[in-house]
Amino acid sequence: MKPFFSIIVPCCDVAQYLRECLDSVANQPFKDWECLLGVEESKDNTEEIAREYEAKDSRFKVFTGPRTGSCSASRNTGIDMATGEYIIFLDGDDTIVEGSLQRLHDKIAARPGADLYPCAIQVHNDISGKDEELRDNYPADFNGELSGIEATLKTEGYCEGHPCPMLQLSVARREFLVENNLKCIVGLRRQDSEFTPRALYLARRVIPIHEPFYIYRLQATSVSLSARGADYFHGDWAIIIRSLLAFHAKVSAKPDFDRRLSRVWGVKWTNLIFYFWFSPENVLNITRARRIETLGALFNGGFSDFRLLLKSQSVFKKLAGWWIREFVRHPLSRGLVEVFFHAYFLLSGTRHVKGVAR
Repeated sequence: MKPFFSIIVPCCDVAQYLRECLDSVANQPFKDWECLLGVEESKDNTEEIAREYEAKDSRFKVFTGPRTGSCSASRNTGIDMATGEYIIFLDGDDTIVEGSLQRLHDKIAARPGADLYPCAIQVHNDISGKDEELRDNYPADFNGELSGIEATLKTEGYCEGHPCPMLQLSVARREFLVENNLKCIVGLRRQDSEFTPRALYLARRVIPIHEPFYIYRLQATSVSLSARGADYFHGDWAIIIRSLLAFHAKVSAKPDFDRRLSRVWGVKWTNLIFYFWFSPENVLNITRARRIETLGALFNGGFSDFRLLLKSQSVFKKLAGWWIREFVRHPLSRGLVEVFFHAYFLLSGTRHVKGVAR
C-alpha cells in the first residue's frame, strides 16, 4: 500500500544538520510516509549519516548521484521514485515541525485531490538564533479553493506581486507533477523561481491550508547567503527568465489563455531583468562584460518571447525593453542604455526586487 506522503530530501555537504532534519521526520507521530534521500557526492559524511537512517528504518531510502551544485537532480529523481500520494520537498539542512504531518494529513484528507496545498514556512536565522518571519502566500483567513490561474492572480495582491517561490511552501499531488512533467532544471540554483510559477499555473485545484509545517534554516553556508560576489547567480537568473519567457509564450498561445496573467507575470519578470542587469547597484558591482555575457544567454533564442510579454506592460516598460534590445544588439549604445536605466530607477523608485528568495 502506497504511503500518504513521499518526503524528498536533497543532501549534499549537510552532515552538520542532517540528523536533526531526519529526526524531525522519524519522530513524527504520523507514520504513513516514505523519505527519499538524494545524496550527491559530498565532502563530509553526509552519505554515511543517510545510510545510518536507511539501515534502521526501511521508510528511509537513499539514492546517490554526482555533485551538481543544486537540489534539482535529487528532487527530479525523487519525484520519479516516489510512491506516495502527496510529495513534500524538504532540504537536508531544514526541519519539519513536530506533529505537523498529522495536521497536514487531516487537512488534506478533509479536502482531498487538490494539486497543490500551499502551506506556511517559518524562517529561522542560525546566525542570529531568531525566528525571522512566517512566509505564507495567502492571508490566514482565506479558506477557499482556487484554480491555478486564480491562485496566480491572487498572489499579486497578497504578496505585492512577488509571491515567495519556494517549492517547500506547497504539498504537491504526485500525479499532478508527473502528468505535467514538472521538473527542476538540473544544476540550476534558485530553481524554485523557475519551477513554482509553472506549477501554480498548471494546477487545477489549489487549496491554501496555512499550516506552518516547515522550518527553513538560514545559515552562513547556505546557497542564499554564501554568494561569492554580486554576479554569483547571474547565469542562473538568465536561465530562469529565459525559461519563464518561453513558458509564457507557449501557454499564451492557447485560445482560452487569461490575458491578466501576462500582466502579472510581466510585472515580475521584466522587473527581474531590469534589476539584475541594469540597476545602479548591479551596474556598479558587476562588470559590463559579465552582464553582456549573461544577457546574451538570456536572449540567445532571440527577443520574440520578451516582446510578447512586453505587450501587456506599460509604455514606460515597453520603452525600457527596447533599450535592452539595443544594449544586446549595438555595442556602441551600451553606455547610453545604462544612463537610461539609471534615470529609470530614479524615476520609478525601484531599488530592489522583492520575493526573489531561494
